[in-house]
Amino acid sequence: MNKSDQEQHKPVETTDHEGPLPFGDLVEEVSEDGKKVRHRGVYLLPNLFTTGALFCGFYAIVSSMNGNFSHAAIAIFVAMLLDGMDGRVARMTNTQSAFGEQYDSLADMVSFGVAPALVVFSWVLQDLGRWGWAAAFVYIACAALRLARFNTQIGVVDKKYFMGLASPAAASIIAATVWVWYDSAPVGVWAAAIALLTAFAGLLMVSNFRYTSFKGMDFRGRVPFAFMLLVVLVFASLIIYQQQGVLAIAVIYGLSGPVTWLYGQLVGAGKVQKTGE
Repeated sequence: MNKSDQEQHKPVETTDHEGPLPFGDLVEEVSEDGKKVRHRGVYLLPNLFTTGALFCGFYAIVSSMNGNFSHAAIAIFVAMLLDGMDGRVARMTNTQSAFGEQYDSLADMVSFGVAPALVVFSWVLQDLGRWGWAAAFVYIACAALRLARFNTQIGVVDKKYFMGLASPAAASIIAATVWVWYDSAPVGVWAAAIALLTAFAGLLMVSNFRYTSFKGMDFRGRVPFAFMLLVVLVFASLIIYQQQGVLAIAVIYGLSGPVTWLYGQLVGAGKVQKTGE
């Protein structure tokens, strides 16, 4: 038996009791100090936030089925807040795990893939027949593809940018649109515009446009005093125009990827033209 075979058959150290459980048992294998160690169970705190985000997605679906579209939209935004906290809590408490990553991805599929599509479908798209079905399905399928691509590129892409629109950001466009006009379902041309918006948000998720993740921003540095005045005005505007302000922010961020790409193409073409001259 060679060395590689010996390492393969080397027993794995276990730190927890190996007694069987009636159901729900999980043994996760991790590497600690160069040794493979198996731990039983999952970390509680970060997975609580993930479960909360999953519940919000489920609540949004049920609310839309009952015609409470404003509650459904707000639930998606609460899911975004909880989803942003689970990863940070895991890193702060050093409780990252492969199980947590997979659980978070599945919860994102429900909260930011299935939930927004079903909410907007129950609100407007179902009246468009097959076109409404197609638009909602494009969004759901693109969300699944986006999450699968993200999971396979962890540790490979630049963390300062997202490749394609992140699923929570895409969900915010749909949820904010529903939140603004929830009490008057669009019909005719406006319903078709909502269908196009839904499909377009889905396609942005699987695009190659780069979106800033804000992870590279230094929030500890100094900024001009006028910038803080601008921040105050933005918050004041959000107090007065909550739904419209959230929609504007979501749309601006969603369009930032294509606009940045187009600007780069125009600048690049200009440089090539000057070089040719």
